[in-house]
Amino acid sequence: MTTSTTAPGGALSTLARRLLRHRVRALVLAAFFAVLAGVFGSGAAGELSSGGYTAPSFESVRADRMLADRFHAGAPDFVLVVRAGDDVSAHAAAGTRLTERLATTPGVRFAHSYWTTGDPALRSADGRSALVVAKLSGDDTEISHTARALAKDLGGRHDGLDVLATGSATVNEEADRQSAADLTRAELIAAPLTLLILLVAFGSLAAAALPVLIGAVTVAGTLAILRLLTTVTPVSIFGLNIATALGFGLAVDYSLFLVTRYREELAAGRDTAEAIVTMLRTAGRTVLFSAVTVGLSLSALLVFPIYFLRSLAFAGIAVVALAALASILVLPPVLALLGHRLDRFDPFARLRRHRLGLWRRLAVRVMRRPVLVGASAATVLVALALPFGQAQFGLLDDRVLPRDSPAQIAGDAVRTEFPGGGAAPVVVVLPDADPPAVAAYAQSVAGLPGTARVDIGASSGQGGWLSVASTAEPNSAAAEEHVRAVRALPAPGPALVGGDAAVLTDTKDMLAERIPWAALIIVVSMLVLLFLFSGSVVIPLKQLVLTVLSLTASFGAMVYVFQDGHLKWLVGDFVHTGQLEVTVPILMFCIAFGLSMDYSVFLLSRIREEYLAHGDNTRAVAAGLERTGRLVSAAALVVAVVLAAVATSGLSVLKLLGVGLALAVLVDATLVRGLLVPSAMRLLGAVNWWAPARLRRWHDRFGLHD
Repeated sequence: MTTSTTAPGGALSTLARRLLRHRVRALVLAAFFAVLAGVFGSGAAGELSSGGYTAPSFESVRADRMLADRFHAGAPDFVLVVRAGDDVSAHAAAGTRLTERLATTPGVRFAHSYWTTGDPALRSADGRSALVVAKLSGDDTEISHTARALAKDLGGRHDGLDVLATGSATVNEEADRQSAADLTRAELIAAPLTLLILLVAFGSLAAAALPVLIGAVTVAGTLAILRLLTTVTPVSIFGLNIATALGFGLAVDYSLFLVTRYREELAAGRDTAEAIVTMLRTAGRTVLFSAVTVGLSLSALLVFPIYFLRSLAFAGIAVVALAALASILVLPPVLALLGHRLDRFDPFARLRRHRLGLWRRLAVRVMRRPVLVGASAATVLVALALPFGQAQFGLLDDRVLPRDSPAQIAGDAVRTEFPGGGAAPVVVVLPDADPPAVAAYAQSVAGLPGTARVDIGASSGQGGWLSVASTAEPNSAAAEEHVRAVRALPAPGPALVGGDAAVLTDTKDMLAERIPWAALIIVVSMLVLLFLFSGSVVIPLKQLVLTVLSLTASFGAMVYVFQDGHLKWLVGDFVHTGQLEVTVPILMFCIAFGLSMDYSVFLLSRIREEYLAHGDNTRAVAAGLERTGRLVSAAALVVAVVLAAVATSGLSVLKLLGVGLALAVLVDATLVRGLLVPSAMRLLGAVNWWAPARLRRWHDRFGLHD
């Protein structure tokens, strides 16, 4: 068999020659872009938004909005915990002044307290503390800024009262500041470790510096992209941490792959220009293909109508494209200038030569006993996944923050010292019901299983609303059942049900409706792209199964560590709630799936190249693993280090994402690529490359070819 992989031609070959002719101009433009993007993107953090975990279409959100607009009531987003030292009733004047001061502050829609309402739920069980609650106005960013100013102005000591601020707005604001500080720390941790790994992998300082250079250009562009995105859509504050980590990691991946191919071509006797053209035509095509697969995996997040996920999808897709383009456009002119000087001063050359055949030997040994090795590796991964079967899901609250955070300390006080634990009750808004109808409906709600108490919040000719206390904890399955029972109850006209339990119910219903569509996008796009790439219908299906299997360990770890609280010392102390934030597994799956496919494409490209050259499947697998094993290991280790640095965050949600994604990458690059892939390909043999005759002819005409 023959292959065209060494033949010149194609768009990428043309691009390579143009970059070689205009190498200085290309590098000047790249430097100008990096500086301009860095300056423009330096203000990105201040433009990012808090929250974004609900959608305007949720019934619970509409209920809360109507409750605030029409009745000046509803779940507060700013809470003051006021400690008196003795009975709070003796401090009525000071408490009333504090409440009025809050209520008259710009950006506050309404505020009330134990002293202004007499509500026993706003007085602690021991009578020594009270709550002042408020609803703020504006979008998520404006609410966060208002909360920050209020916490600074009202926190501390006032008229003999000690005041701490909490509530969702304060939590979001503290999370913003914590996230920015965490990003700086993560960069300081990851940078030297990354350079050390690259030095060991590539030896010379020049070769090791190239991926860092591409990563720096990508991160600068990432900041600019995030700031641009904020002009058209809210972007979650967590986008800064995730997008920069993903951008740097992929930039390193892509540049590693390109530099490795360039060095191989030089070693084969080609001159610098020919080596660069071949590098871009072969490895460059794989990089672009990989970027498309990662981008499509992230695009699945767009089906969810909450901007926490949608904004990360937009940011992630843009960053992946930028990482690929930076690698393709910047590396060729840099390599042209370096030429053979790339490998000068290589202290690790002997070590790398000694390990050159390590991955080939591993592949050969695995393929001697493919059933035993493959079954053992799969069993280990399935066993690691078992804890995920016990996963419990809830919503983020102040416990996402570090233990010593003021908002977290105040939130703990609300949960432990006040009746109802500070949880918003189920609320029912009846916009068209008259007082008799509201009263009759309240009696019906009171008779439902799970209802502890029903209070009529307001009732007039303009409608009314009910506060329904449940016997269940808001994040529990029993609370969801109670919400569904209230919604199923016949009401006097339109009725909107809200509250914390209703928000969780709406979120889970939305996810249950949209997850199949997200999965369909990922599965169909991956199957089609891998068919275009390989010409086989077997390889795409096999890779899909192995990729899903490779994610199992990280999902089990999510539950074992972050839900159940085991091994917390490995990732730093955090508050575990016995639940996982309901949207995080979706985000983690899409990112991890894309990264896993990234490594699959790298390995498959070299196996396919070898197979087209001689038609021996077993030999092709061994050679492909040998050529990519060290590369994928180094790339995976770099990405894992970057993600592990994210896991040093004080925010438990970033710890969860960092640890989960780092584990997924390491498992994929070791157990899956080292054991499962060669086992599966050895067992399938020539069947790996099978496709029906009609599809084979279609691929010959329209498929991706070098």
